[in-house]
Amino acid sequence: MSLPPEKASELKQLIHQQLSKMDVHGRIREILAETIREELAPDQHLSTEDLIKALRRRGIIDDVMKELNFVTDSVEQELPSSPKQPICFDRQSTLKKTNIDPTRRYLYLQVLGGKAFLEHLQEPEPLPGQVCSTFTLCLHYRNQRFRSKPVPCACEPDFHDGFLLEVHRESLGDGTRMADSTTMLSISDPIHMVLIKTDIFGETTLVASYFLEWRSVLGSENGVTSLTVELMGVGTESKVSVGILNIKLEMYPPLNQTLSQEVVNTQLALERQKTAEKERLFLVYAKQWWREYLQIRPSHNSRLVKIFAQDENGVNRPVCSYVKPLRAGRLLDTPRQAARFVNVLGYERAPVIGGGGKQEQWCTLLAFLCRNKGDCEDHANLLCSLLLGYGLEAFVCVGTKAKGVPHAWVMTCGTDGTITFWESLTGHRYIHKPTNPDEPPVAEQPKPLYPYRTIGCVFNHQMFLGNCQPSDAVETCVFDLNDESKWKPMSEEAIKSVCAPGATTSLPPFPPLCASTIDASVTSNEIEMQLRLLVSEHRKDLGLTTVWEDQLSYLLSPALASYEFERTTSISAGNEEFQDAIRRAVPDGHTFKGFPIHFVYRNARRAFATCLRSPFCEEIICCRGDQVRLAVRVRVFTYPESACAVWIMFACKYRSVL
Repeated sequence: MSLPPEKASELKQLIHQQLSKMDVHGRIREILAETIREELAPDQHLSTEDLIKALRRRGIIDDVMKELNFVTDSVEQELPSSPKQPICFDRQSTLKKTNIDPTRRYLYLQVLGGKAFLEHLQEPEPLPGQVCSTFTLCLHYRNQRFRSKPVPCACEPDFHDGFLLEVHRESLGDGTRMADSTTMLSISDPIHMVLIKTDIFGETTLVASYFLEWRSVLGSENGVTSLTVELMGVGTESKVSVGILNIKLEMYPPLNQTLSQEVVNTQLALERQKTAEKERLFLVYAKQWWREYLQIRPSHNSRLVKIFAQDENGVNRPVCSYVKPLRAGRLLDTPRQAARFVNVLGYERAPVIGGGGKQEQWCTLLAFLCRNKGDCEDHANLLCSLLLGYGLEAFVCVGTKAKGVPHAWVMTCGTDGTITFWESLTGHRYIHKPTNPDEPPVAEQPKPLYPYRTIGCVFNHQMFLGNCQPSDAVETCVFDLNDESKWKPMSEEAIKSVCAPGATTSLPPFPPLCASTIDASVTSNEIEMQLRLLVSEHRKDLGLTTVWEDQLSYLLSPALASYEFERTTSISAGNEEFQDAIRRAVPDGHTFKGFPIHFVYRNARRAFATCLRSPFCEEIICCRGDQVRLAVRVRVFTYPESACAVWIMFACKYRSVL
């Protein structure tokens, strides 16, 4: 395949730079002089073949080919919707050893340690092999995801990682050309950095979320700059410093010409000014819209109409900016599978210091995915984004559940007018059939199965609608969103001005989903072995012996697969074969008992403690009788972002003695 002239010249220049760097010309001259001196007769001429043989014999050609180890474009490269594979270095690695495309521009970001993490001032030095709490740094930049090696929590955590970020501008149609300084200055996407703490039990905590403005490197000498980044806390601690990271940025290949720092600062100031003006105008419009909404009916003041929400950094953002059509590539196949994935991500309300009700905190998508857990709003925003990616008309609903507890869920509108509610925390789906409050009392009304009581507003990435029907009760609501007498819309143009991709520089870009790094078979075996040990120890404490039956354990597998299939598709299958196999495995006069349970974490000890709280499970684990045989089967089902559904089934069979 022939290269365009500009690419060919760039490639020649890169090869020339590399040869000069290795002093190949000097080494060739030395070998030439040596060959002439040692191997040639006075009247003999040296041919090109002789010289190449001599160079190959001394390993010069092999050295050059190793250094010029470029990546070639192939048809099987990543699709735009799938995440780039991160290139991560340890402290011994250098850029020389990495396969990189010489026709692309890269930003090499190095994290060279941290300091002033004062919360860990008294943290003792971990002993070799000791399990301790760790910090992990997660990065996202222009559809590329990276994760650092975990380092022990300390006042000065020993971060030493490098990340190679590809800088390109595909939206201009120049995705194949190397970006120059001016082009890169117009790329306003920040590098989103999220710091996660993992404790000794595997529980994750969001420590900090930071947007790094990297373009200062474009005005630095030689395209290299060092930064000190102060990380602030999250939620109620968003004004408190949690620590400092030392960061070095380097452009690769080096820039031919750098911009003046004044030009860079002017561009950044103009972008901030433009963003601030758009946000000011939207705020003015939102206030006007709210005044009009209250004039319809004074009681609207008590409805949950949420136009803005605070993110983890305490920044107020329009709720529509938390949703965007998100494609899962080949990681998820169906909308219902997407609902199952969101359901197995952990649920945790935002932490609050002291009393006073619920703490408001809607997380950016990267912070939610890296922590692997979040509040109901985070789940609803992610599920809505995935359903929009599958081409459905999806909205996030904000309202209340029983006892007036604020809640968020997802709604889809079918082309035939069918309204479906999706509960993002459980994966359940409900068809909405409105009741008519004007019907006589004797008329039979459909009883709602969903747990929702009231609804204040619905929104997605393009629309925001406030409920202006006489009652905000979900069961009587009519979801004809085009009827402005029932739903007051916001201007789509106004929403677009602050929520469309690239509309403002303050809008966090959406990261792609990453494939699971968990080996389902290995993890299933590990948890199963741990549970066997825990059961045996528990029975030993009760003075009981334990005999495991491997065949019975194996026969439980189809049931666990069937349970997960039902959760994903709402279709039950394979139960008849399982029951038939169990009947054959249990002799006449024997009794079989089984107890399945489901978790979204992989901590065997914690799961066992939960199981013992169930009287049915405790009865199986502590079974007494004649010819007691125990069985346990674990099946881990993996999902993107290393989320997983863990199914455990305890069973026993024993001889019935009357």
